Amino acid sequence: MVTLQLLTDWSIQTLRASSSSPPRRYKSSSAVQALSTRACLHHNPQSKPTTTSLPSSLSRRHLIADTAAVSIVVSSPLIGISKPAKSEVGGLSEWERVFLPIDPGVVLLDIAFVPDDPNHGFVLGTRQTLLETKDGGKTWAPRSIPSAEDEDFNYRFNSISFNGKEGWIVGKPAILLYTSDAGDSWGRIPLSNQLPGDMVYIKATGEKSAEMVTDEGAIYVTSNKGYNWRAAVQETVSATLNRTVSSGISGASYYTGTFNTVNRSPDGSYVAVSSRGNFYLTWQPGQPYWQPHNRSVARRIQNMGWRADGGLWLLITEEFEEIPVQSRGFGILDVGYRSQDEAWAAGGSGILLRTNNGGKTWIRDKAADNIAANLYSVKFINDQTGFVLGNDGVLLRYLG
Repeated sequence: MVTLQLLTDWSIQTLRASSSSPPRRYKSSSAVQALSTRACLHHNPQSKPTTTSLPSSLSRRHLIADTAAVSIVVSSPLIGISKPAKSEVGGLSEWERVFLPIDPGVVLLDIAFVPDDPNHGFVLGTRQTLLETKDGGKTWAPRSIPSAEDEDFNYRFNSISFNGKEGWIVGKPAILLYTSDAGDSWGRIPLSNQLPGDMVYIKATGEKSAEMVTDEGAIYVTSNKGYNWRAAVQETVSATLNRTVSSGISGASYYTGTFNTVNRSPDGSYVAVSSRGNFYLTWQPGQPYWQPHNRSVARRIQNMGWRADGGLWLLITEEFEEIPVQSRGFGILDVGYRSQDEAWAAGGSGILLRTNNGGKTWIRDKAADNIAANLYSVKFINDQTGFVLGNDGVLLRYLG
């Protein structure tokens, strides 16, 4: 059972759930235990650090290999099967499962649609998975990138973003893809190994412009289609924490990992959770460094993100007994907002929860109870289009 509690104190809303594993390595437990979720608000303190630096810009010579970008054009018929996800409560489910033409074991990591064509989108994940839809997500067809397949790497595509017809994809090992024709053709821009960390997130911000983030806290921006990149922060998170170990940030003195999760708000602010979940960091445009923050309680942080009203939500392990919500003993891993009042939470073993009052109460939707998969990410493209991404190639589509 999950319970929720709503508190108020400044700007962070906290959603607490039982699970001790990071989202991408989450292992569901068969033991049914008392779980809890609560929401609370608190103030984000900001420190004023100064020192070590990253280069203020990366030239094409340092960032982009000398090889020319390889353009590919692929066309294939859309295939896929769409079946309603069965719910144990009649009329409750607002989701259906879309069966994808991919191998078992693939973890879906991100999804995006072309703004000028809301029916045209892409979903990506591990094992070099890239699928395309032209009917709003009802059916999907695999897309291949010959220039990547010629190598010995099995790329993990981490993030995708569109602005107009321009789109970007980043992955691991370091790979950057760009399209200017809504994904009809993708050009690869090979990258050097001089970027600190692995690229985990990219955001298309304007014409020929993008912002990308690594798991070590480097943020780079381009305004000329990737020809040059400029550092938005002056140092990595490790360098920041090495300077602030005496500032009272719990866990900073033995920080050796990377980001577990990172999320961006519409205004360009970021929130990231440390790999151990023992503290979190925030960054706003114009700040030279990431700002580390103590967690509110001595529990592991699972994930953090942005609410529709601009505040933060937070998933953390803790036990409360307030507003009871059935979660069958499995943890919550992500929250996605359809509107300021309606949000969906997803987690281990097909857990789906819905709130219609900004998180004060939650109702369990049993749509995915019979799906043997963990649901890692909830993405709403707009108030009519939403998806839930999971492991083993599980994709749920919002029906409304």
